[in-house]
Amino acid sequence: MEMPPKAAEVRRNKARPSRGGASGRGRGGRASIGGRDSTGVGMPGPAPKTTRRHKPGSVALREIRKYQKTTDLLLLRTPFQRLVREIATNQFPQDSGEPFLWQSTALQALQEATEAFLVALFHDTNLCAIHAKRVTIQQKDIQLARRLRAGWGPV
Repeated sequence: MEMPPKAAEVRRNKARPSRGGASGRGRGGRASIGGRDSTGVGMPGPAPKTTRRHKPGSVALREIRKYQKTTDLLLLRTPFQRLVREIATNQFPQDSGEPFLWQSTALQALQEATEAFLVALFHDTNLCAIHAKRVTIQQKDIQLARRLRAGWGPV
């Protein structure tokens, strides 16, 4: 037994909800990337590389975790040594003209002490900024942290 033929379906134009794209000129919406240009012809070549954008603060938190795991020195060794030698020659000039001789362990100890001091100072500075209901440290936070430390000596 054969089925009777169905009546041809008639497609009617219905209003469709907007998907947030630009539906016409000057009506807002997102600008398309790599789609058709004004002539209607596709752009030749590979699609442009887009750099990955991270949420604000996520990269900073990743770097904090990374540097908390390591025990490496954060300052570069050679520029720090040059700075120490320059300060020493400016503070204690030599009459003979020859520079101070430094042991490598002495320079390494100075660098580790310097980095420990700076890390502790930035920790106290961050606490000062948080106390002022801010998340960004400012120069006045560093000054306050140093002033508060002065009562107990340099730590």
